[in-house]
Amino acid sequence: MPFNAQTRAAAAKAAAQQLATATTQQKNDTLRALAANIEARATDIRAVNNRDMQAARDHNIAEPLLRRLELTDTGIAQLVDGIRQVADLPDPVGAEVRGYDVPSGLHVSKVRCPIGVVLMIYESRPGVTVDAFALCFKAGNACILKGGREALHSNLILTEIARDTLAAHDLPVDAMTLVDTSDRDVMKQLLHMEQYIDLAIPRGGNTLVSFVHEHARMPTVQHFHGVCHIYVDAQADLEKAVDICASAKLSAPATCNALECLLVNQNVADQLLPPLAEKLRAGGVELRGDETVCKIIKDATPATDADWGTEFLGLTLAIKIVPDLNAAIDHIHRYSSNHTDAILTEDPTAQQAFVQRVQSSCVLINASTRFNDGFQLGLGAEIGISTSRIHAYGPMGLEELTTQRYVVTGDGQWR
Repeated sequence: MPFNAQTRAAAAKAAAQQLATATTQQKNDTLRALAANIEARATDIRAVNNRDMQAARDHNIAEPLLRRLELTDTGIAQLVDGIRQVADLPDPVGAEVRGYDVPSGLHVSKVRCPIGVVLMIYESRPGVTVDAFALCFKAGNACILKGGREALHSNLILTEIARDTLAAHDLPVDAMTLVDTSDRDVMKQLLHMEQYIDLAIPRGGNTLVSFVHEHARMPTVQHFHGVCHIYVDAQADLEKAVDICASAKLSAPATCNALECLLVNQNVADQLLPPLAEKLRAGGVELRGDETVCKIIKDATPATDADWGTEFLGLTLAIKIVPDLNAAIDHIHRYSSNHTDAILTEDPTAQQAFVQRVQSSCVLINASTRFNDGFQLGLGAEIGISTSRIHAYGPMGLEELTTQRYVVTGDGQWR
């Protein structure tokens, strides 16, 4: 049956109005049941995901994207754990952010409330389908989700399980809607429905983000690409730096918080790069460097201008030697996507300067870029990492899926 954008968006709006009054207990019970249902159907989910994986291989999908598409037993277990973590988190809806009295005798409360209907468009990872629903649902929002066509069957079974769980708990099934078509006209229709949809979140590459930005009539929060940098300062602990930089590239090279460009102070390049290159080569990383890098690392490929500012999403790393902190920050200002950037140094003055001048969504000191992740930062699951500065910036957890309003209590005052 064709996807009717108007009907489905209107149904999501009605579901959001019901969810706004759901109790914390109702939401938590539903999420815990969803986790149990996904666990119980893990074999079915893996079988369906294998179908998507085979189709992706038949279409020569790149290996990094295949890794993002795959749902292993470990991946499904992580999904289940993520849902339970969301259930365990405090409910943000109704939480008072600020309360005070004004001279008229009114008590003013600023409280969190649901956004309403969230439209999220993303690529590859079927796990995002579950994370997005769990977070939107706990925050009292209905969601309309559009995953990549390569993950369609995986997303369909996960949506089926979620909607069945909602129905079993007497909650509206349209709290979760999956767009099961790749028809761009349908997406344009949804992006024009600001009367039903309150927020659009694109999570993916330039083409996707540009498409949403061009057509959306409602506010958007962008999860843009991650061109992540680490700057190794002259005062860095080089033994730690080798491990941090190697793991930032090798632990999950297809993720948006993986290291894509390494900036090295010229005073430590000769000491840092040989042992680091050895670790990276052992992991299969292609190294692309400037002229000085290529003299130190003999098998490095000369970098081109296009390598700076590129999100490789795979086993490629660009390396540049810089004379000082200022040059590193200038490079980041020019090429960073405002996602995640880090400095490795024992110098407190350099640490402070980097944090003040690099305004990315997450700035790290002496730690890997891979820590810019909702789970790692104590938020539980995340719906994505926002590179927009309004209304959320960085990992979007439960609080970022609410807005704030005023509730004013009086005792007969009039003006």
